[in-house]
Amino acid sequence: MSRRKFLAGASAGLLCAAAQLRAAPPSSRRICGFEKPLQFLDDSDLATTMAMLGFNGIEATVRKAGRVLPKDVEDGLPRLRDALAKRGLEITIIATDINDAAEPHAEPVLRTAAKLGIRRYRMGWYQYDLAKPILPQLDVIAAKLPALVDLTRELGMTALYHTHSGRDRVGAPIWDIYGLIKNFAPRTIGIGFDIQHATIEGGLSWPIQFKLIQSHLAAVYVKDFVWDKGNVKDVPLGEGQVDRKFFPMLREMAFTGPICLHIEYLEGKKNQDALETAFGKDLVTLRSLLSS
Repeated sequence: MSRRKFLAGASAGLLCAAAQLRAAPPSSRRICGFEKPLQFLDDSDLATTMAMLGFNGIEATVRKAGRVLPKDVEDGLPRLRDALAKRGLEITIIATDINDAAEPHAEPVLRTAAKLGIRRYRMGWYQYDLAKPILPQLDVIAAKLPALVDLTRELGMTALYHTHSGRDRVGAPIWDIYGLIKNFAPRTIGIGFDIQHATIEGGLSWPIQFKLIQSHLAAVYVKDFVWDKGNVKDVPLGEGQVDRKFFPMLREMAFTGPICLHIEYLEGKKNQDALETAFGKDLVTLRSLLSS
């Protein structure tokens, strides 16, 4: 499809987002978009949308209830890769449920991804049982990691542990997941540092946490929030609590890994115009923050 034909049939949201992007400061950063909110689009429409918005690639869900189900990975993932490649996009990261090399779908999913040239996968998350002591639970997780790291290394991939907030999430306080992976090579397993979740958990101390994990920083996740009567409320990037000082820190450390933009403030809504506008608007904001 030519650009002219595409624009003639494009939604109002996509046209608005494309206009916003043309006004954005240029950026050499490669930015991918988390496609979860757009799972109702087929692969071709997803690729067209993300290309017109100006993304370099996507973080693709290859997990339970994802765009590509683990049992269908050998057919579904190449099909998605091909649809994106036609628009000049890549699968930058696959988001998986994988935490253990012994899981039934772990090896098929990762081997298929590696054959397609996909070099990064997001792990699932570990959970604490708060009725039990914490440190022994970390010992159990530590015992599982070497086999997963060995498989990841064999395939030439990098595992990412995405830091989330939450009362029972391993990685929420940052020091725990860093302690688990710090002795492995960062090219094999690293941290996907989420500035929103780090701010929720760290408040004013998030710079300490960020400095702690820099040796193993493998990806950056970006979104924003405000506090609403003690609860987290997702908002457009730049309109919430996330400190703009984070982005100059990325520049200062010369981080060259992927930056992944998440849109969660329209969670569950299948309004294509609204989602396209949100992705476009937040991408403009992100590029401005990275350039200023």
